Amino acid sequence: MTVHRTHVPGRPKVRYLLLHAYGRGGTVRTVVNQANSLVRAGWEVELVSALRRRDDLRFPLDPRVGVTTVVDQREDTRTPVRGVAARWQDWRRGRLTGRPARHVPPGESGHRHLNRYVELRLIAYLSSLRDGILVTTRPALNFLAAEHATGGVVRVAQEHMNHGTHRGDVRRRIRETYPRFDAVAVLTERDREEYARLLPGTRVVRIPNAVHSLDQVPSDHRSRIAVAAGRLFPQKGFDLLIPAWAKLVGTYPDWQLRIYGSGERKAELRALIEQHHLYNHVFLMGYTDRLDDELAKASFHVLSSRFEGLPMVMIEAMSHSLPVVAFDCPTGPSDVLTHEVDGLLVPPEDPDALADAMARLMGDRALRADLGVAALLTAASYGPDAVRPHWEALFGELCGRTEPGGLPGLRHRTADATTGRHT
Repeated sequence: MTVHRTHVPGRPKVRYLLLHAYGRGGTVRTVVNQANSLVRAGWEVELVSALRRRDDLRFPLDPRVGVTTVVDQREDTRTPVRGVAARWQDWRRGRLTGRPARHVPPGESGHRHLNRYVELRLIAYLSSLRDGILVTTRPALNFLAAEHATGGVVRVAQEHMNHGTHRGDVRRRIRETYPRFDAVAVLTERDREEYARLLPGTRVVRIPNAVHSLDQVPSDHRSRIAVAAGRLFPQKGFDLLIPAWAKLVGTYPDWQLRIYGSGERKAELRALIEQHHLYNHVFLMGYTDRLDDELAKASFHVLSSRFEGLPMVMIEAMSHSLPVVAFDCPTGPSDVLTHEVDGLLVPPEDPDALADAMARLMGDRALRADLGVAALLTAASYGPDAVRPHWEALFGELCGRTEPGGLPGLRHRTADATTGRHT
């Protein structure tokens, strides 16, 4: 039974700043999970969306979590322009909207959404903060917070991707701005070590993302269905997975590969399916808000990414007792999986090796079941109740107080940049 606590007096307010809290990307999903877990534990939590383009949130949010928007871009929210001052403001907005952001480098993927008008509104919001904890959730927002959230708020930069996957201009800004944060939170131990070397003297902590729930229906491993999920973008490597599956159709003609997600490469992937004559074997299922149900129907999960931060869909699949076949890409899969224990790791971007590993699972239900049981045990360490105490301990340290089950305030201590320990 879940115990719902009221706000605990004396705890600082926690604000999560997202580019688009109304989107359906992995960062949004994991931040919503964090917010829900913290508010259930008695924290005051607010989601702040830099942009808003939809009426409703895409992921379930506890009603006690506040939601604020900085720039509302929905067409039906624009009020008619009346008066000289209003017309001037509208003209200025249009002029600034046509200009690029100044503080966010073009190599940041969110740059195209952050024009000068949005940037100035965000700067005004960040400059207004005087208390609490601010967690910014992507490099663009981290850069702005480092420079402009200077009025007394405790600042935590959250990184959802491996440092090496960022472009050069983004990496330069990271080196320039991240030392100004009270802490930098990353997802894997390899990331923590890399950022600690890059940012000597900066507090760098590893806190993985949490799955939304561990109370899931387990697979019985009987179906002839494999599942992959993610945006239809090059990063996810579905263009490598489809040819790998083509190698298996002759031996396992009754198996299906179902790929869930939407994105700009749908037409290209559809053409690849037709090229390999896989119309009855590989299915682009589109986006679903019932992925848990679909995972429970499958017998194993495939991760074909070229790179990852921490692959949450993979961990969610493991919470359904699904074994995983994954490219050992940077970073994430090998930070979670143990080869031959709860999944199978193969060399990055090697479709032949991926096909061979999938064939092992397709031909051996007992192996699927054994790896699946271990996968479920691994997923347990990524449950909300397992991850939340790490955030509570960090927030307690940064604010100079002790959280139940956490550590005493450590603001006066010096972080060792190599180990992340405090001395």
